[in-house]
Amino acid sequence: MPDLKLVGLCGALRAASTNRLLLNEAARRFGPADYTELDLRFPLYDADIENGPGIPAEVRKAAEGIAAADAVIVASPEYNKGITGVLKNALDWISRAEGNPWRDKPVALVSAASGMAGGPRSQAQARLCLNAFRPHLLPGPEVMVGQTATKWDENGHLTDEAGIKLLTELMEDLRRLAEACKG
Repeated sequence: MPDLKLVGLCGALRAASTNRLLLNEAARRFGPADYTELDLRFPLYDADIENGPGIPAEVRKAAEGIAAADAVIVASPEYNKGITGVLKNALDWISRAEGNPWRDKPVALVSAASGMAGGPRSQAQARLCLNAFRPHLLPGPEVMVGQTATKWDENGHLTDEAGIKLLTELMEDLRRLAEACKG
């Protein structure tokens, strides 16, 4: 089994975000890997910055992290029935970096939200945004943890049996694809 590099992007900045918990749970269920969560605290995208001082160092670092990864997990919270500004801004900036770090990259998408459904609108919008970069975006199983505040134990582990089953399957599929792509 090859050593794999796994990268995570969380569309929420709050340290205690349940999407961050879900991202970490997904990384655990992915199995042995060199895991890094990217810092998405980028300035707002502005072509004047891009054309003046250039792409910020933190954006270049994130793009390089994605390019070097064997697989990527994206956690997309749902704010006001859509993708978060944090995630959209990160995708916009990273798309401006040299090359296309997402191209042919195995990617899994997960979401957690306070509503019953768990973030279907944010997942649909995130998929739409990511598809333009031509990754190997897994179609499912869709992992959407609804009523997320009640689904975690004191150690930050997912307790929802249906969510655990789907997340485990998604991470097994992501791992298989990453290993196949790595060859």
